[in-house]
Amino acid sequence: MAKKEKKDVARANYPKLYDHDPMADLDDETRAKVSELETYIMKNCLWQFNSRGWDRRKQNAGILGKTTQLLVGEEVENPTPLDKCHWVDAVLLARNFRERCAWLADLGADEIRAILAKLHARIDWLTIDGSLNEELTVQNY
Repeated sequence: MAKKEKKDVARANYPKLYDHDPMADLDDETRAKVSELETYIMKNCLWQFNSRGWDRRKQNAGILGKTTQLLVGEEVENPTPLDKCHWVDAVLLARNFRERCAWLADLGADEIRAILAKLHARIDWLTIDGSLNEELTVQNY
């Protein structure tokens, strides 16, 4: 029993942002678009498999945030080496999204931001909050 209590304490300082799959609340058309983007990431990108949950959350936010900026034509600032690393992945991701998802060209900036926000929530759910990998939640890992 002591082992279980220790595990619960370790998880206590690592709050989840999502308590259910964000895709469950989407209409069919939006679900299909998010799913297409998600499938590309899961099959072709390794960055979402960082070993710690907090690293995954920072990385997902950095890369998907910069990808969104690139897709809507915003200037992307990279003041730190980590920002530059996220930017490189975002450039490749935005390029591949444009090539594979022709429907992106028909969306306005606000629609792209909304789709990418839903994608970000879904990736966080899959790789962090909905993951059964308990190592992601160990505070001292």
